[in-house]
Amino acid sequence: MEKYLNKILAGDCIEIMRSIPDASVDAIFADSPYNLQLGEKTLYRPEDQTAARAVRDTWDSFTSPAEYDEFTRNWMRECKRILKPDGAMWVIGSYHNIFRVGSILQDLGFWILNDIVWVKTNPMPNFRGTRFTNAHETLIWATPQKTGKYTFNYETMKKLNGGKQMRSDWDINICLGEERIKDKNGKSLHNTQKPMDLLRRVILSSTKPGDVILDPFVGSGTTAAVARELGRQFIGIDRETSYVDAARKRVADIVPIDLSDIEVSNPKRTEIRVAFRELIDAGLLYAGQTLVSPRGERVMITRDGLLTHSLYGTASIHVMAAKLQHSVSFNGWDYWAAEKRDGSLVAIDELRKYVRNIKQNMKQAA
Repeated sequence: MEKYLNKILAGDCIEIMRSIPDASVDAIFADSPYNLQLGEKTLYRPEDQTAARAVRDTWDSFTSPAEYDEFTRNWMRECKRILKPDGAMWVIGSYHNIFRVGSILQDLGFWILNDIVWVKTNPMPNFRGTRFTNAHETLIWATPQKTGKYTFNYETMKKLNGGKQMRSDWDINICLGEERIKDKNGKSLHNTQKPMDLLRRVILSSTKPGDVILDPFVGSGTTAAVARELGRQFIGIDRETSYVDAARKRVADIVPIDLSDIEVSNPKRTEIRVAFRELIDAGLLYAGQTLVSPRGERVMITRDGLLTHSLYGTASIHVMAAKLQHSVSFNGWDYWAAEKRDGSLVAIDELRKYVRNIKQNMKQAA
């Protein structure tokens, strides 16, 4: 396996993947041919009548949908073999191919976790004015088996999204400007180069530092470049030598970044659970004590470890916080502070951390 790691390999992806060991890859990002079949007619921009560059490369040409399906099935079958049981499988496509790709993905036993809509904030316009402007592409995130314990870095995604749950619609620019890899004539090397921000989100959401990420259609090397930047290992494959050369040079110039301000290394869901009642049992809180919200709302702790309010009755710390916020749900640990006998306040989440540390030390000593 070592001979493949952190390399851009030239050749047919199916043939090369056949030599990669079973269950040896943590994640795959596949930006396979879309089978656009645009024909020979040239599209012109209406404002200046310059030709719009379209995808007419030989690697995107198939004689029929059946041929495209067979090609997709063959490379995807190899992906399933080399992917670890808990690995991440990502495929991206447009309306031309994503439905066929998704069907084959399910036929081969992959379990779909999400479909992500990449909303292009600066899409190419529809020059003829005969259809809606095609302003999105679809990513499918899947795992090789339904029971797989796949990686999902929820807290990291939440942090990147300003403290809110990351949604399945991602607003990201298409690849333009200096990020575009150019050929020797100064023109875009690859027609469908994906933006690094898109791959950053894919990799940060579903892999861990040191994981091996394979891209069987690496093209200009975006997946490999972002993997190196984010402290992951990579394997890139492409049969076009111009792409391979450019990708190798691109990756060699990448400097890994400090991830301490980006990734959440200890997700909350992996922390030892502490019930509110445990704070009372530990003597940190007591029945009859007052809890105060950020808005000054006051409730009292009952003997059962619940909260009571003059208008909203009795409920848990979470339900009571939600009622006062007129919300469906709310995290009570972030909402309440306990009023001490001297009138000062202490956040109940700080008390929870104290109990959690004790439980963690006891677990390590056992």
